[in-house]
Amino acid sequence: MDLDTIREVVVARDRDDLGGLGAGTAVLAGGTWLYSEPQDGLERLVDITGLGWTPVEMDAGGLEIAATCTLAQLTDSRYPERWTGTALFGQACGALLASHKIRRTATVGGNVCLALPAGAVLAALTALGGYALVWGQRVDRWIPLSQFVFGPGVTRLNTGDLLRAIRIPEPNLRSRTAFRKIALAPLGRSGSVVMGRRNLDGSCHLTISAATLRPVVLEFDEVPGESELSATIDAVNPRLWFDDPHGSPDWRHHVSTVLAIEVAAELAGGSA
Repeated sequence: MDLDTIREVVVARDRDDLGGLGAGTAVLAGGTWLYSEPQDGLERLVDITGLGWTPVEMDAGGLEIAATCTLAQLTDSRYPERWTGTALFGQACGALLASHKIRRTATVGGNVCLALPAGAVLAALTALGGYALVWGQRVDRWIPLSQFVFGPGVTRLNTGDLLRAIRIPEPNLRSRTAFRKIALAPLGRSGSVVMGRRNLDGSCHLTISAATLRPVVLEFDEVPGESELSATIDAVNPRLWFDDPHGSPDWRHHVSTVLAIEVAAELAGGSA
């Protein structure tokens, strides 16, 4: 899609080049969504790929993923074998209806900041207990991804803010995970994606996405039984269930419960 309203493209080389983010300006990284439809309100693009951020950085404290890291770089990077939780990266990218070309171009930051219900990478990073590092105009801050999204396309980013990276703590990367998805068509948008994480201390987190307006994280002291899990999902705010041609709220609620029960059963098997 040609963006014929753009009058200026700034290639950022350092943080000083990021001024002026706001109305009429968009951040450009992969651009796969930006160039997919008309953007009539835009006059300026700030290309952040020139900042030269390392896609993935690993240290004793965990994993840091740059906002400009592509989906291919996220899935193809070699992680320590003990970081079993990184299996969710490939599974999440597989839940997206995207070609290999798109995966080599689309970025983690774009998937997170678009905050779409079908944002499977956002959901995987949320499921692993990730934190977003946000560069602000006055102060930088870390925000748990579980609190980053309010609804479709609505995040905690303020005017002038920029997502710099996602940080995942090392213990979460060593957790045991499980993944399930369902769609109405073999190549259709996911109707529900459920990811589970069983931590080293036995506690359990289940994350529901695609079926809900934003990722919903359910926390348990241990892997829940079927009745406890069903009751917890039934207690989710009814207004959070997504409604579009890919599934009704009632259907999404039902299949999410089924998938969550399967995820919990998988996490309960064997040792954490």
